[in-house]
Amino acid sequence: MTHHQLTDEAKPPHAPARQLTLRFSSTRRGARVARQLAVQQFTEWTGLPYDSDPARAVALVTAELASNAVRHGSLPGRDFRLTLLLLPDRFRVEVTDTRPERLPPPVTPRPVDETSGRGLLLVQAYADSWGRTVRDAYTKTVWAEMRLPTTAL
Repeated sequence: MTHHQLTDEAKPPHAPARQLTLRFSSTRRGARVARQLAVQQFTEWTGLPYDSDPARAVALVTAELASNAVRHGSLPGRDFRLTLLLLPDRFRVEVTDTRPERLPPPVTPRPVDETSGRGLLLVQAYADSWGRTVRDAYTKTVWAEMRLPTTAL
């Protein structure tokens, strides 16, 4: 696991107030632990309760992005990376996996009787913005941002 937090003195302009990056095994357990850690870190940084609506949104979004990284973005023996960023007015979740050629499909409504394929619809519903970034030939990052309530600022 890697852990990095920026101090106030080392922060460049427009940098996150806080940042945490960790690697997890590309397993269901890894995805579950990533979700739990994201909510724990969110509540610690913002002071919002664990059972608040914003914390639930962080849990759902992180669970979906991590689950997709495990299900669609993993190669044998390769981990996925979770980065959490507390920005001045929002919280950003980034999940980086090892399959840049497998981009998330466009989000379209699904028939009610389908049992899968609705995860990104949930991300779109709970996040204020989301997208994907491919920076190199080996990884892709899917990210989502949720605005913080003014009480957390």
